Amino acid sequence: MARRAGTGRRVALAALLAGGALTFAACGGGGKQNEGDPTGTFKVDVPRASFPGKQRLAQESTLEITVVNRDSRTIPKLAVTVDGFSQRHDDPSLANPNRPIWIVNQTPFDADSVLTNTWSFGPVGPGQSHTFKWTVTPVRSGTYSVRYQVAAGLYGKAKVVDTATGGAPTGSFIARVSRKPRPVHID
Repeated sequence: MARRAGTGRRVALAALLAGGALTFAACGGGGKQNEGDPTGTFKVDVPRASFPGKQRLAQESTLEITVVNRDSRTIPKLAVTVDGFSQRHDDPSLANPNRPIWIVNQTPFDADSVLTNTWSFGPVGPGQSHTFKWTVTPVRSGTYSVRYQVAAGLYGKAKVVDTATGGAPTGSFIARVSRKPRPVHID
């Protein structure tokens, strides 16, 4: 029996295309991205939020935010969004218009970075707390504002209310980064 030239290549190409089609079908299929996101309104307190107001270039600093669940229900997905670690420069010659002010050295323990500026922890039971802690290093001098907002989910279906203010649990810090780098000691 004579075999046609190129039959093996056609079979391999057909298998490759079929695999690619299956992979493509798996991406983007299914429900909405926010389908499993929690709903409802949850009560929280933010008893501690700190970030040094005076910093130096190349000197590590810590941003720390503690959130307490004051609701009678478990918050299914506690999240914190932080804005201000970078600045946007609208310059068409830049490949990425976001320019860092701080480099994030360490992200919060047991939290997932789900968006570019949001970290999600997971469930927090009634009366329980979780502390989000970032270790950062400033790379630009100047005066900057760092803002945070606490959420009970990633897509806005669940709300959180600060028991102290009755509003959304948000806050901000003004940080002045000195041009003088941290002192170096040589032993």
